[in-house]
Amino acid sequence: MPMEQTYPLIRPRHRARSQPYRDWIRRLAAITSGLHYLRRAPAGFLGALLLATFAVAAIAAPLIAPYDPLAIDVKNGLAAPSWTHPLGTDHLGRDVLSRLLFGARASLGAAGAVVLIVTVIGVTVGMVAGFCGGWVDEIIMRLVDTVLAFPSIILALVVAGLLGPGLRNVMLGLTIVRWAGCARVVRSLILSLREREFILAARCVGASNWRIMTRHLLPNVLGPVVVLTTLDLGNVILSISGLSFIGLGVQLPHPEWGAMLNYGRPYIQTAPLLMVFPGLAIALAVLSANLLGDALRDLLDPRYRRYLS
Repeated sequence: MPMEQTYPLIRPRHRARSQPYRDWIRRLAAITSGLHYLRRAPAGFLGALLLATFAVAAIAAPLIAPYDPLAIDVKNGLAAPSWTHPLGTDHLGRDVLSRLLFGARASLGAAGAVVLIVTVIGVTVGMVAGFCGGWVDEIIMRLVDTVLAFPSIILALVVAGLLGPGLRNVMLGLTIVRWAGCARVVRSLILSLREREFILAARCVGASNWRIMTRHLLPNVLGPVVVLTTLDLGNVILSISGLSFIGLGVQLPHPEWGAMLNYGRPYIQTAPLLMVFPGLAIALAVLSANLLGDALRDLLDPRYRRYLS
């Protein structure tokens, strides 16, 4: 009898399960490598250091603030910087340094939360629109075009004004108007990726749409999304501070950088430092986010990485 050759059984819906998290481990290694290159980009490293300093100061504000930010001492109002009050006091005798530290929790915390929520919504909507196409893409993109047709700060001002003053309403207003930009960018990335060979190979082996989106498309858009999120952080900080400056954000007596600018406005001639310190904090926070975003954008370029190496 002729010997029969045995071939392995080919299953069209076979899924490799040997290393289910190897893609994310590879991404973590890439992030570690990116941090190594970031040390060799002075502007980006300075931005990351400043942003980390602000974040640590905001988190540890109850521990490092020398005074209660709400404690009033009218007799010591508008005091100049001294050893007792390193940045002076405001018109009610409240310590400016303590209010800056606690104000960072409102400004940076709210901005970080808005950017995170906007990124999640934008990535989800953009992936669905770009991957599904057809009438789903048409409906979503017309909604995106409608939102982008209005200036974001004006639309956020209208939403926050209709909902009433308060930090939560400001965050909600900014989230409503800022997700569209992220969704458009992610959709364009998905459109360029969904016809690539590795996506077609995944379809051939029977991978589901959910698996393709989460295991193949999402990791490939994370890099540009991180850069977009970092660059958008500075704009959100400015928007929150601006809305708080006109009275729609954090309300009295709680500290926030934009609100502190508004508190110091009547004393701009007699005590200009009341506006200088919160304005400087806003400027440095926005600058650090932009420097870090520019550095990350450059480091994602393989040609620039080869230049650094």
